[in-house]
Amino acid sequence: MTAAFGARLTEAVARCGPLCVGIDPHPALLSAWGLPRDVSGLERFALTVVEALGDRVALLKPQSAFFEAYGSQGVAVLERTIAEARRAGALVLLDAKRGDIGSTMAAYAGAYLVDGSPLAADAVTLSPYLGFGALEPALQAAQESGRGVFVLALTSNPEGGTVQRAVGADGRTVAQQVVDEAATRNAGTTPLGSVGLVVGLTVGECGLDLSALNGPILAPGYGAQGGTAQDVRRVFGPAARHVLPTTSREVLRHGPSVTGLRDAAARAREEVLAVLG
Repeated sequence: MTAAFGARLTEAVARCGPLCVGIDPHPALLSAWGLPRDVSGLERFALTVVEALGDRVALLKPQSAFFEAYGSQGVAVLERTIAEARRAGALVLLDAKRGDIGSTMAAYAGAYLVDGSPLAADAVTLSPYLGFGALEPALQAAQESGRGVFVLALTSNPEGGTVQRAVGADGRTVAQQVVDEAATRNAGTTPLGSVGLVVGLTVGECGLDLSALNGPILAPGYGAQGGTAQDVRRVFGPAARHVLPTTSREVLRHGPSVTGLRDAAARAREEVLAVLG
């Protein structure tokens, strides 16, 4: 990598606008596109999204689970999708939500964050709920290779609040502790740190102090899940300038037309820009 992920993401947002589009080859979407629910349909779907959007959005986010569901052939398609997206000029965030301890976490880091691995992306999503410190092998690998991570902080699923909004002995919520750990690792980095957070766009009043984060925020839920451009400002306040609203179905339902996908992504981007400026 020629520059740290935070710097490369800042460039990509300046060039393409603040938007992340998921590559989520859900079986229902394959059918809606008229594709078979098999590896050939999976590959056609993923590579069509790359063709349409690889040079037009700041971040593409393949959801690993939908590829893993097809076994080794599906993982091979994921490898090709990552390679083709990066060749097209996109930054690729692999949505794998890995979280473990010790040598297992180090092995995940080697799979997703180390040069030479066929699954290495520009960044990966991580779960900190075995303890933020357990992510250290991934954080170290990302720093050494110029890659990034997005750590789950406050997600929009109803079950998440039981853990994420729980209050510790020091009066901070678990989610705020995650924010503060990320901020510590981003401190002093310019133009932006490479340890990002995942905060759902539909969480309502998030109650998080994001002022010291100095890193990107991935905000899933834009479009089909009910999140709007106005929610970006309402939920994140001054931190909205570092937010990447994330959409999947709202854009993907316009396939398999390449033009349809491009137009849908452009509309979403312009809606966000109209609010954020």
